[in-house]
Amino acid sequence: AVYDMICQADTVGVFQIESRAQMQMLPRLKPWCYYDLVIEVAIVRPGPIQGDMVHPYLRRRDGEEAVTYPDDTARQVLSKTLGVPLFQEQAMNLAIRCAGFTPGEAEQLRKTIQAWRSRDGKILEFGRRIVDGMLARGYTRDFAERCFEQIKGFGEYGFPESHAASFALLVYVSAWLKHHYPDAFACALLN
Repeated sequence: AVYDMICQADTVGVFQIESRAQMQMLPRLKPWCYYDLVIEVAIVRPGPIQGDMVHPYLRRRDGEEAVTYPDDTARQVLSKTLGVPLFQEQAMNLAIRCAGFTPGEAEQLRKTIQAWRSRDGKILEFGRRIVDGMLARGYTRDFAERCFEQIKGFGEYGFPESHAASFALLVYVSAWLKHHYPDAFACALLN
């Protein structure tokens, strides 16, 4: 019943999913479990939107587009999100496991992505390394360039999975309270 309320975007006052953008996404994503809420919190962000991650994820979730992976390594990194890198950890893991970065280099990539507007040349250098590293490991240019564009989208504010998971827990608790104790919930909002 709580998830029905969420899917119908009856979320005014519910932590994190009361914005117009979130309310428009809820009926499309149709979250039916906790991890769906983790995805919901993470996907309605400038990073995933700029990195063209939203529509591919929704098409794959709805069965309109096949979920494919170039190999088992990419599958291990991206399977929870249907082949779309929605979380910062996935971007770093792609760099390490598919492009040959060291963990330290992946951390530098993460820092550069977060400040990429001020370090435009540095992000392009990382982009070349990601694409070249993936090509050297047998990935197609299309996959490598798409991964870099999606990773670059995190510069517009993408979430770590742990952050999204924490927010999703608060989303569910807020929605549960709204559904089961609407009077107390409305009073708390007014106070």
